[in-house]
Amino acid sequence: MRVYYEDTDAGGVLYHAAVIRYMDRGRTEWLRSRGHTLASLERDHRRVFAVHSLSARYRLPGRLDDELTVRTRLSRRARLSLDFEQALWREDECLAEATVKVACLSTETWSPAPLPPDLYEKCENNG
Repeated sequence: MRVYYEDTDAGGVLYHAAVIRYMDRGRTEWLRSRGHTLASLERDHRRVFAVHSLSARYRLPGRLDDELTVRTRLSRRARLSLDFEQALWREDECLAEATVKVACLSTETWSPAPLPPDLYEKCENNG
C-alpha cells in the first residue's frame, strides 16, 4: 500500500488511525486468500466480523509516499472469533504491530455466531 496525503497528519507523517485502516485491509485480504469475501460471508452465511479488541504499538513513523506492506497472521482460531497478529512494514523496518480479535456476528441477531464451517476448517492449517 502507498501512503497518500489523505493518510497523513499536517506534518506528512502517517496518521495512527490510517495504520488501523491498513491492518483492516490486511485482514480482509487474508480472508480473501481463503476463498471468502466480506460480502459473500454476509450474503451466503449472514455473518459479519466486528473488531472486539485491538492493541497497537507504533514503532517508527510512516511518511507520505512510502510503500508499505501489511503482514497478517492468524494466532488463534475459536468457534466465534479469530485472533490476529499484524505488522506494518516499510521494506525491512517494522513501523507498527497490533493484535486484533474479531468476533463473528449473525446479521439477524447481531450477537456472536459460529464461523461458517468451511472458513473454520480453512483457518486450522493456514495461520
